[in-house]
Amino acid sequence: MAKPIILSGMQPTGQLHLGNLEGALRNWVNLQNQAKYELYYCIVDWHSLSSDYQETGDLTNRIKDMMIDYLAAGLDPDKSAIFVQSQVKEHAELFLLFSMIIPLAWLERVPSYKEKKDELGLDSFGFLGYPLLQAADILVYKANFVPVGKDQLPHIELTREVARRFNHLYGEVFPEPDALLTQFPVIPGIDGRKMSKSYGNDITLADTAEETEKKVAKMFTDPQKIYKGDPGRPEICPVYSLHQIYNPRSPEIHSGCTTGSLGCVDCKKMLASHLNRALAPLREKRKELEGKPEVIWSSLKRGAEKAREKASATLKDVKEAMHLL
Repeated sequence: MAKPIILSGMQPTGQLHLGNLEGALRNWVNLQNQAKYELYYCIVDWHSLSSDYQETGDLTNRIKDMMIDYLAAGLDPDKSAIFVQSQVKEHAELFLLFSMIIPLAWLERVPSYKEKKDELGLDSFGFLGYPLLQAADILVYKANFVPVGKDQLPHIELTREVARRFNHLYGEVFPEPDALLTQFPVIPGIDGRKMSKSYGNDITLADTAEETEKKVAKMFTDPQKIYKGDPGRPEICPVYSLHQIYNPRSPEIHSGCTTGSLGCVDCKKMLASHLNRALAPLREKRKELEGKPEVIWSSLKRGAEKAREKASATLKDVKEAMHLL
């Protein structure tokens, strides 16, 4: 019996951070280790061009760094096909075919398009079409599940609509994929907003212990808790949110904050200590992989070969259904 198929990916727009680790990577590794799925994990370099099209000089290095983070976090090229999107041209071909049948209004209503268009000033055709390219990324593998955070649910629903429309027009080719929600859908950054490279509020996996300590020391806390002794509201504090993930004794932090017995400076120091302890094995693995570039590129090559085999079979089905052969 065929295994259910999972596809997910990230843009190589910068070094991965805690939000990527807890919001995606740990879930990917857990799914991989269950050994009951056929897994495709992608570095979506074409997607990164929708916002970083003027900054491609270090794209190769960013891809390499992302792969290092993938492997350091526990992804295994022998268990998952890990590859670069642009090395599997079928993604682009299926995107082109989908673009012929999908109404423009479907893309314009995607919430993230509206938000980022205003916030980042992006207005290219590629940026408008990236949710459709994302649908092609998923459907070219006939994926059954896509592990995402809550903010990506509209993209999965669009993918389901694309599959339904294609199947209605040409016959049953694609399954309608379901979302697999991550345990920690939103990881706060040092300014309290969602952790993001574009906001500059992230703690990266490549940061040293000292850099992590400095960033944690700058984190926003409850604005009403100014001095030690002031009662705090841990439920609105991004520092406490991270304690809940990295500190097994987080209930004690909650108690100390609400009673005022724990000050924010000491609270941050404890968080930095727990955070660095948790990240130490990953950072050690990163250093090891940085000295083995041949492992990085050979793993990506093998992943692309496996991905192309699956994607080309899907394109054959698509072309037969559309009478393009």
